[in-house]
Amino acid sequence: MATSTAPFSRFEFMIAWRYLRARRAEGGVSVMTWISLIGITLGVAALIITLAVRAGFRAEFVDTILGSNAHVTVYSAPMEVVPGSGVFSSLMRDYDARAERIRAIPGVTRAAPLIRGQVMATLGDRSNVAEVYGITRENLETIPRVANPKTSRGDLARFGEGIAMGSELARELGVDLGDRVKLISPNGAKTPFGTSPRVNAYEVTYIFTAGRWDIDKTRIYMPFAEAQSFFNREGGADEIEVDVTDPEHVDDWDEQLQVAGGSGTMLWSWRDASGSFLRALDIEDNVMFVILAVLVLIATMNITSGLIMLVKNKGRDIGILRTMGLTEGSVMRVFFLCGAFTGVIGTAAGVAVGVIFALYIDQVMSFVNWLNGGGAWDPSIRGIYALPAKLMPWDVAKAVALALGLSFVVTIFPARRAARLNPVEALRYE
Repeated sequence: MATSTAPFSRFEFMIAWRYLRARRAEGGVSVMTWISLIGITLGVAALIITLAVRAGFRAEFVDTILGSNAHVTVYSAPMEVVPGSGVFSSLMRDYDARAERIRAIPGVTRAAPLIRGQVMATLGDRSNVAEVYGITRENLETIPRVANPKTSRGDLARFGEGIAMGSELARELGVDLGDRVKLISPNGAKTPFGTSPRVNAYEVTYIFTAGRWDIDKTRIYMPFAEAQSFFNREGGADEIEVDVTDPEHVDDWDEQLQVAGGSGTMLWSWRDASGSFLRALDIEDNVMFVILAVLVLIATMNITSGLIMLVKNKGRDIGILRTMGLTEGSVMRVFFLCGAFTGVIGTAAGVAVGVIFALYIDQVMSFVNWLNGGGAWDPSIRGIYALPAKLMPWDVAKAVALALGLSFVVTIFPARRAARLNPVEALRYE
């Protein structure tokens, strides 16, 4: 009569481990075990690497946005300059008072009046379109990605004597510190014969790298007073840049900003500008997780094949163990542990490979660039300059839970089949 034993006793682990060891007569089982291990390892590693890269890309993308752009922009709806004149303008005449009221809002860390305009920047026979931001030096120094001394060249203290230019724009124009660049604005001086373009030359005193290709390629900062004169904005500002303590929940400040901005105030946050792209990233994350989960499932299905072969090869052993008093539950747990060992070992190896790959992503990309002869990561398409990776404990936990869960589930069927094997039938032809 079969005797009951404690679940997952030491001898059950011992038998399961012996069954997994390679035997000359059971080479097929050994091969299937190795295939399962390698498949689970690669599946888990691919899942962790993908999640780390997606998390790193999103974090870097958001950081470059928040590090060089306003969290929310305050501007005015077009209103008549003189009532009844038919002339409309969105220029803020009371920008200093508005900025002070906005700074007084709890949670607001910065409120900087701006002048914005587009110009043609030229040096010698080279030219390119640029977007000019008129700003004071004090406010420019509060922009983290622009005022970073590690990624910039020049003296920000001399900003009042010239302009600051993005590194990619400077490279395309062949500009270096001290060069004088011509800026051409189509909206220049008004004459009896129409508006003539305004052309001024400015010394480049500062070259910055914000970390976003589109910003570094197009942006120029000009002293606020000079920008007012250059773009015919005397006595006014186009908008006010506002930063808050929690940019992920920037919408929480909408009502207070509307009140502080006064009548006709309109808002445009960084989420309005980039929200659709971030939502696309979230959708892509979910789709990639499902796709890679299917790959892990395919890898774990090899465990089922290996266990079925193992049960067939161990039919005589099962019959002997059953006649010696081993219960169906013990037999089931033995073969469950065989599959679980494979899943656990493969998952552990996959986590190790995935974490190492994510931690050394820069070296990996350098090797890929070397193989491709450079250009594997194009910043003009992706916006940022390198492939980032950010390991999140939750992402690693998801990958581990998925792999272990699938590994345990797929072992149930062959383990139950082994447990229900009739010992008489197993020993009949032995």
